[in-house]
Amino acid sequence: MAYDVAALAAELTDMAAADHRTAVCANSDDPAEQLAWRRLTARHGDRLGEIMDEFGWPTAETVGEEAASAAWLIAQHADRQLDIQRRALHLMQQAVSAGAAGPRELAFLRDRTLVNEGRKQIFGTQIAGVKDGAPVPWPCEEPERMDELRAEVGIEPFDEYVAKFAMN
Repeated sequence: MAYDVAALAAELTDMAAADHRTAVCANSDDPAEQLAWRRLTARHGDRLGEIMDEFGWPTAETVGEEAASAAWLIAQHADRQLDIQRRALHLMQQAVSAGAAGPRELAFLRDRTLVNEGRKQIFGTQIAGVKDGAPVPWPCEEPERMDELRAEVGIEPFDEYVAKFAMN
C-alpha cells in the first residue's frame, strides 16, 4: 500500500511535539491533567499501532531522523498499551539488527517495557523515584554490570545520566 512519507513524518513529529508540550501533566497533582496525558498517549499509541500495521517500524531511512525519533518517543510513552510497546520493541529490534535504528533508543524502550511488565530492567534507564535528592532506578537484573551494558549501547554511565535529574 502506498503512503505519503512526508505526511507520515509530519504526523509523527506533530504527535511528539504534543507529547513534549503536555509531558508535565504526566505527574501533575491535578487528576484532570493526568487524565489528559493518558488520553493523549493512548491516542498516539493507537495511531502508532496503525502505522506499524501499515509498514512496520518507521526508521530514519523511511521517514527521516526526527520522525523516527518521534515514533520511538510515542512507543516509549505508551505505558498503558503494553501490546503496542511490545510490538514496537520487536520491530525496533529488527530495525537495529538491520542497521536501520539505534541500539541506544532500543535499550530505553526495552527497559521501559520490562518495567511496565513488572520485571527488572537491564540498562537502568527507568527511574523509580527520588530518595534523599538522588534519582533511584527501578530494579535491574545485573546492577553490577549496568554501566558496562549501558556503554555497549551508547548510554552514558548511570551517575552521569541521573545527574541530569538530581534535585539540588
